[in-house]
Amino acid sequence: MTQTVDEVLSGVDLTGKICVITGATSGLGLVTAGGLASAAATVVLAGRDAGRLRAAAEAIKTETPTAAVETVEMELDRLASVRSAAAELSGRFPRIDVLINNAGVMFTPFQRTKDGFELQLGVNHLGHFKLTRCVMPLLLNAEAARVVNISSDGHRIFDIDLDDPNWEHRSYDKFKAYGASKTANVLFTVALDARYRASDVRSFAVHPGTVATSLSRYMSRDDMKAMMALGETDREASATPPRLEVIPAEQGAATSVWAAVSDELTGLGGVYLKDCAISETAMPYAVDHVRAQRLWTISELLCGSPALRPGT
Repeated sequence: MTQTVDEVLSGVDLTGKICVITGATSGLGLVTAGGLASAAATVVLAGRDAGRLRAAAEAIKTETPTAAVETVEMELDRLASVRSAAAELSGRFPRIDVLINNAGVMFTPFQRTKDGFELQLGVNHLGHFKLTRCVMPLLLNAEAARVVNISSDGHRIFDIDLDDPNWEHRSYDKFKAYGASKTANVLFTVALDARYRASDVRSFAVHPGTVATSLSRYMSRDDMKAMMALGETDREASATPPRLEVIPAEQGAATSVWAAVSDELTGLGGVYLKDCAISETAMPYAVDHVRAQRLWTISELLCGSPALRPGT
């Protein structure tokens, strides 16, 4: 049976740790932040709406009156906002011990971000890529930092087309676009860990399970049926999508928290996690080191990320 956040954090003391969580105003992000705060970490909630950030901080403090909760406004679909948020974090905090790239969108109608990226790729991957790159000096300032990227077994729906990541030359398919963005999360994890493991910044990709949150607000019953049939009817898909079994948010957030705090992961990184364990179920195309490096290069070009030091 899947563990809960409270079970993962039993006996864990995070005093002095600074944890930044995107998409922390509801769902998995809020549960994750609340759990880390209950273990005495300073949690920084990142989200796009100031009112919801205040409400989330108050909710955490209601549960844990001694919680140290900070907030920062950030819109992942606008790189200028990501840069601004990263600069604010750099001015307010000496380091980041844990960065949890949790925010995301799923099965959205075709849209583009403010910077022209396909929305699901832009929010789920490129916004977090930019954020992680911009706060890398803070991660490097930590004794041993972790970056947790929320992916999904939904990456099994479809690989990312590295020749057309923003769906400029193909007919848009919201299921495949979601699968591609989740594949990008895993590839980013692999590339990030390879680049920074020597500096003790390790990265992990997490499948949280299927949780009933606002993430699925664009999904109808017909969409559910279409997605479940995709792997059986479309030969471009690499695998049948996983069987959907809805779990509570307290269980869904457990693997993210485990990735952030578990001693079992010391010295490890670049791996795919589910059910509070390392999983070998990631598709080969999602953990291919050559493709991971290629996605990194593409992401740098799209985001205009500067090199942070020679060789990075």
